[in-house]
This record gives sequence, C-alpha cells and structure tokens, in this order.
Amino acid sequence: MTNRVLGIDPGLANTGWAVLEPVSGNPEFKLIECGCLRTKITSTSAKRLNMIYDELEGLIKKYKVEAVVFESLFFAKNAKSALKVAEAIGVIKICGERNGIEVAEFTPLQVKMALVGYGRAEKEQVEEMVRNFLCLKENISPSHASDAVAVGLTYLFTNQQLT
Repeated sequence: MTNRVLGIDPGLANTGWAVLEPVSGNPEFKLIECGCLRTKITSTSAKRLNMIYDELEGLIKKYKVEAVVFESLFFAKNAKSALKVAEAIGVIKICGERNGIEVAEFTPLQVKMALVGYGRAEKEQVEEMVRNFLCLKENISPSHASDAVAVGLTYLFTNQQLT
C-alpha cells in the first residue's frame, strides 16, 4: 500500500494540489506531482465547482490516493471570497467522501507549526521548509501548489505510522 495523500490549497479560481507519499523505511517523503487547477472566471460558480470536483476525482483515481487533505479557511478579509473558498472546500469534502477516502483539514496555524515550528511563520519560511523537506533546489511554483504540498506534508508528519 502506498499511503499516497492529495494535499489541496482550496480556491474557486485556483486550487493548488500535490500528491505525496512516504518513502518506505525512511522518515522522508516524496513529491509525486503537483500543480494548480484553474477555472474560468467567465463560467458560473456551479460550473467552476463541478470542474474542481471532476479534476480532483481524476487525481484521486490517477494517483490512487488514500487521503485528501486541505487547508481550512481560518480567516478572510473579504467575506465574498471566503464564501467562494468555503464552497470549494465543500466540493473537496464531498469528492473525498464519494471516493471512499479519508478527508482531513488543517488550519494555517497547524501547517506552520508542523513545518516551521512557529505558528506565526511567514509564507516564505513555509516555502523554504517545503523545499528543504523534499530536498528541492527551488521553491515550488505556483504558490498554490506549494501550499498544497505544505498541507500534504502536515498530514504525513502528523500520521507518522504511515512510514
């Protein structure tokens, strides 16, 4: 069993994703692939949410992931954009449930604590730790994909029995 996890940085316009797995017999983790799903702003929100569902389900099946994890909505300056993110989170939860896999969420504070050890860490510090944990020479781009990797790593760190 691979114990692959699909990390997600939710959003209606841009949904970052990353597939990771533990390295057998090792306290390390491997990034299989990552990217960003982009929806057309000209489409209705229902079509955009449906596209997110279809794309995530395709990733779940393609990479045979066993858990889908996402960063929860902790704070938003703009209520309208927060509602759109919340809708995307609902789609993520339903997609995981319908595919019979574990669904977990982490707050930004939990992600920062797991990766940096400090809850008020800056985004750049988190990106640097992602790069270091995966032995990468450069930061993952776009930032939505990097955020998805960070939440996936948080899940793997907090579930050490997988390794």
